[in-house]
Amino acid sequence: MLRKSVCTLIGAFVAGITAIAAETSLPFVSPMFGDNMVLQRGKPNTIWGWSKPGEVVRVEIAGHTAKTVTGADGRWQATIQPPAPGGPYTINIDGPQTVELHEVLVGDIWLCGGQSNMELGLGRTRNGVDEIKSANHPEIRLYTVRQHVSYSATAVPQGEWKICSPQTVADGGGFSAVAYFFGRRVQQDINVPIGLVQDCVGGTPAETWASPETLHRLQDFDAGLAEMARLKANGGPEYGNYIMPWYDDYDIGLKSNTWAAVDLDDSNWKTVQIPSGFQELGMADVPGVCWFRKEITLPDPLPAGKATIYLGVIEKMDTTYINSRWVGASSWVENPRAYQIKEGILKPGKNLVTIRVFKMKPQGGFMTKADGLRLVLGDDTVIPLAGEWKGALSVDARPPHPLPLGFENYPIMPSVLYQGMIQPLAPLAITGVIWYQGEANSERAYQYRTLLPAMIGDWRKLFGQGDFPFYIVSLPAFMHHQDAPTEASWAELREAQALTARNVPNSGVAVCIDTGDPDNIHPKDKKVVGERLALCALTQHYGEKLPYQGPTFKSAELLPGTMKLHFDHTDGGLVVKGDKLKEFSLAGKDRKWHWADARIEGDAIVVSSPMVPEPEAARYAWQSYPAATLYNGAGLPAVPFRTDDWPGITEPRQSASAQR
Repeated sequence: MLRKSVCTLIGAFVAGITAIAAETSLPFVSPMFGDNMVLQRGKPNTIWGWSKPGEVVRVEIAGHTAKTVTGADGRWQATIQPPAPGGPYTINIDGPQTVELHEVLVGDIWLCGGQSNMELGLGRTRNGVDEIKSANHPEIRLYTVRQHVSYSATAVPQGEWKICSPQTVADGGGFSAVAYFFGRRVQQDINVPIGLVQDCVGGTPAETWASPETLHRLQDFDAGLAEMARLKANGGPEYGNYIMPWYDDYDIGLKSNTWAAVDLDDSNWKTVQIPSGFQELGMADVPGVCWFRKEITLPDPLPAGKATIYLGVIEKMDTTYINSRWVGASSWVENPRAYQIKEGILKPGKNLVTIRVFKMKPQGGFMTKADGLRLVLGDDTVIPLAGEWKGALSVDARPPHPLPLGFENYPIMPSVLYQGMIQPLAPLAITGVIWYQGEANSERAYQYRTLLPAMIGDWRKLFGQGDFPFYIVSLPAFMHHQDAPTEASWAELREAQALTARNVPNSGVAVCIDTGDPDNIHPKDKKVVGERLALCALTQHYGEKLPYQGPTFKSAELLPGTMKLHFDHTDGGLVVKGDKLKEFSLAGKDRKWHWADARIEGDAIVVSSPMVPEPEAARYAWQSYPAATLYNGAGLPAVPFRTDDWPGITEPRQSASAQR
């Protein structure tokens, strides 16, 4: 993360204040351009960088040239027509410096955005090891935008282009599996080079990727934007979240000699019992931050292999250290803590475990039974952690003490990734965007109906290339199946994604309801996801005649005792995958939902239930983890839907099928 002084200079620069590149250390050529890059075919390409005002810069590729003069703000920008698709080419940039970019291809660039399921590396997917071994695709080029939050507009992205190979797809945490499978399928079908720009951060809500101007207009994010402005004015680290600056301001355990320090004198700390702990500190029923320390003894020599510390479920947030070194932190209450310990942290003999817990609810804190708290060494030796610890209160956070706006310790503040990771890419010439995000917004699904289209509009305006394609991954199944029809935030979020795809021009949705894992928010089957996104692109953008979407609700007839549901995208006919049609439910005037029997009738589904003699609305796959069995003949799953919130229901009438 850049120091405050550098961030301030860059922000002022982008705002239009005159600056000279030498003073701000801005590069002559933006890092968005380099060896092994892809230049977008079929449209003007803008290449840019920074120099002294008034200096002439000339760009040339395969006889195509462009000349520009550095502006008063220190930025030069040249627009050039690309040569024929293919390559390799060399780009020559001449000015106060001379730069040659080698191994440049001309093809299509896709920006790949979202949160952790887009970020998930190829090696962590099903058959990932084998996929990496075969990932020799010199016509595919990869660019990973380095993660960076910013409280103001950023000028310079960080990253570099790489040729797709087993080594480059495995570098770091691994290149996005969804992007890789998408790019591979598209490249194979259209036979032109493909550039994939990975621009995503795990856990991030959509508002982090939208502009402040747009979010102010929506009026739902003013508190977060105001806090960002306050933190920006105060200076200090740009965390991009609310909890870290709150700790800086109020947690005395971080002051001077941190309470995680091995040499801290904790003789005046209270002896407490974990997992209770908070009772002895007088914090059983009130919010507050408490620190706990425990000395453990490990064998000499330490067993080989990875060690893991297990702390169970913690409410609300923990930060865990061993021997003064950070090993993990989480604010996801339902997620049992299991932190792998990096090599060199543990040592033979005495070791100090320190845990900071921000507890919000009565009887919160450690929520797991004593035997769930343990450290497991590389040879599976278990070191119990429950029992006697030292504890101290750091922050009594009961009212009127201020609380943070959020507890997540990763970027969640509005606009910080738009400013830090999207703005510095523009106006790069691209073909379109693929987007896998929504998990972090699932509890605000109705808001997402407005937020996602607004964010798409932001990106299209920023890049200035019209309504380029924007393809959305519909959230897969997650959590466990419910035996009775129920409301579900994940179902509402999928609906918001489908509505966006229907209402926003040149958008589409890849339905992946059949790719989930009830116990893992990161399902491993990413090949299906990438290839379904590719089907959207191949049909909607490239014009191939392929089925690209499963059965999609079109309209409903209200018939005596039944409903008849009509569908589009029934390529090959409606098909049941499994023993029967499932996950259809009906409700009458009382709005109580009951499972319904369903049968296929041509390109329609007829649903009925003895519990609903006069149905008024129907739903399909309306829960977080539905048993979705409706497909079309092309093998694509139906789009989950509800008629009670979707236009298209016709007036009750008799039909031929009802008369029979």
